[in-house]
Amino acid sequence: MKGIKTVGKLIGIIIICYGIARIGFYLFQDQIVFQSKSLSSDYTFKFDQPFEEHSISTEDGSVLNSLLFRTQPPSKGLILYFHGNADNLQRWGNYASDFTSLGYDVLMMDYRGYGKSSGSPTEDILYADALFVFKWAQLNVPHTKLVIYGRSLGSAIASHLATVVEPDLLILETPFDELSGALYTMPSPYQFSNKAFLANVKCKTIIVHGTDDWVVPLSSAQQLKPLLKAGDQFVIIEGGGHNDLRYFELYHKTLASALE
Repeated sequence: MKGIKTVGKLIGIIIICYGIARIGFYLFQDQIVFQSKSLSSDYTFKFDQPFEEHSISTEDGSVLNSLLFRTQPPSKGLILYFHGNADNLQRWGNYASDFTSLGYDVLMMDYRGYGKSSGSPTEDILYADALFVFKWAQLNVPHTKLVIYGRSLGSAIASHLATVVEPDLLILETPFDELSGALYTMPSPYQFSNKAFLANVKCKTIIVHGTDDWVVPLSSAQQLKPLLKAGDQFVIIEGGGHNDLRYFELYHKTLASALE
């Protein structure tokens, strides 16, 4: 009987701790979902390849700091790159070489509150800002092919934009079905639902995910498989995690094949 009571107490403690964790996550989820790092307005970016820095003013007076990396001309097209939920463009700009080396220009924006971008992010604002930057690119970065690329949190922003502007190609790296799938069922008012958006994406879609992703479990991304069309691809990188897919040969082979 004493053993049963001890087990019962342990179960009770676990349930209480889990409940506290859910409440804590709900109260502090903005800090968890949006792990931004701000930069001073006079910060100088440093990369191993040339780039242009642009401050794109939105209709409501906010500024979206963006970086444009140009490939050696002639360019095959433009990649709109939407990064993950952490850091800022000083980190993400280093990924541009994966695409400029394949003959594409790359435009990256920092979300509101990230880097030098002003304001605070919300789900609807991120969708609207992505569309605004797309329209800016249409006017300022001539291109004949448009690829929208989304990584992690940026995958939902990318897939949403793809339902509105119909790009030539959509690539999602380490996506989730919806945000709760990446948060191990923790409660959140944010949807960020790739599952809802992919059903309305008409262009070719490529999903790349690793088997050892502890941030966004592969099982979450696999919920998107039934939404893929004939000709779409779901590429699984054995041993790949959340932040290291670019160190695998299969990742670069997939990009090279998709961007030919």
